[in-house]
Order: sequence, then structure tokens, then C-alpha cells
Amino acid sequence: MNLANSTILITGGTSGIGLELVKQLSEQGATIIVTGRNRDALRQTKEQFPAVHLFQSDVSKPKDIEQLYKDVTQQFPGLNILINNAGLMRLIDLQDDSLDIEDINREIATNLSGTVQMVHRFLPHLLKQQSAAIINVSSGIAFMPYSAAPIYSATKAGVRAYTQALRLQLENTQVKVFEMIPPGVKTNLQNDWVKKPDDNMMMEVDKMVKVAVDGLRKDKKELKPFMIRVVQTASRLMPNVLLNFAHGEFKAIKKLQTVG
Repeated sequence: MNLANSTILITGGTSGIGLELVKQLSEQGATIIVTGRNRDALRQTKEQFPAVHLFQSDVSKPKDIEQLYKDVTQQFPGLNILINNAGLMRLIDLQDDSLDIEDINREIATNLSGTVQMVHRFLPHLLKQQSAAIINVSSGIAFMPYSAAPIYSATKAGVRAYTQALRLQLENTQVKVFEMIPPGVKTNLQNDWVKKPDDNMMMEVDKMVKVAVDGLRKDKKELKPFMIRVVQTASRLMPNVLLNFAHGEFKAIKKLQTVG
């Protein structure tokens, strides 16, 4: 992809991987459009990167997506890259009956439905461009379900499956489809967790995004670090070992909550 002459829309671009994408793609010379739910976070992003263009929008809400599409395509008819990065990850005990159905669906609405709906709405516009791309952010958890975050695990597996199907359906078009597959990355997703991840198993966000940007420039379909290749191989050769290892985190969290 020629990033320097691209106009890129990044959902969830005010923190974590999204904010680092803003930084590194801006350095490539791209025009950057950022969406997010939080007005204060959008303002802080603008202070940090004055050249970016902001739209307050929530990908979990179809009406927001419709308005975003109208506003962005009208103001930026050259939009040619969509990055579906907005994400929500929570530690959830499925036996906790205090969570109602609307609350339990929050991650699905943001991570999976939001990605599908954004692609559906913006695809007709992207198909009109001479060169275009869709980048969906999944996770290493798509290969290794994490029982402490069961809904997040399901949504990221869904994003991966959807992205692969989308790529096949668009194979004879000018729209390239990429999947960004981060491992555990040090972001604010884990801010409220009762048990913090082991830093030694987490990747720095700038390094992950550099892998992704380098991969985009080389048209690699899967934007992933070496750690993900290891996880993919292990998920084929010893899936139960990975499942049980990840489930140990859930047990540890339950124990901390019981003590608390």
C-alpha cells in the first residue's frame, strides 16, 4: 500500500494501538481521520496530533455509523483505507447473574458487530477508489481462547473468520483486506483488571504498530509479530496446553476476587 498518499479512517484512535497508528501513519504522510466515543479523548488526540481530523462516533451504534459515513465521505471523498480498531475487553465471569443482556453484549456490539457494520457501510465507497484497503484488528486470542475474557475471545475469533471471508469475496477487486493480529499489548484495555498481565508476556504498542505499518507497505495479508506465529503453531500442535494455561489466569482472578 502507498500510505503516503492515502486517507485513513481509524476507529478507536484515541488510545492504545489506535493512537499509535495515528502517530506512525501520520509519519508516513497519510491524512488521518480519527473516531472515538469520548469527546475529551478526541480533544487530547487533537492536541497531540494537530493535523488529524476528528469525528465523535460509536461503532456499536448503527445510527452513528450512518452519520459517520455521510460526514466522512462528504468531507473526504478520497478516503481509501478503513482501520477497524475500536475494541473493548473485559474480564467476565459467565456465572455472574448481575450482568444483564445489554451489558453482556457490549463487547459483541463494539468488537464484532461494529467491525462488520463499518465494513458494510464503507465498502461501496472503497470500491470506487483506485487503490483501497480494509484493516481489521483481531487478536492472538483468536487462536487461544482466554476464559477470563470469554466474550472478547469470541468476538476476536469472529473478526478473524469474517476478515478471511471478506478477503475471499473481494479477491477480484482493488480493495485489499488485511488482518492485524496483536499479542498481548501494553494498552489501557487492562486498566481496570483486578489482576494485571505479566509485563514479560506483553508487547510494547509502538513495536506492534511498526510491524503492522511495515506489513501494510509490503502488502502482507496478516500483520503479526513473531510471537503470534508461535501461538498459531502451538494452537495446532497442543491446543489443550494453551487453553489450560490461559484458564489459569481465570482461576487466579477468581481467587483474588474471593479474597477481596
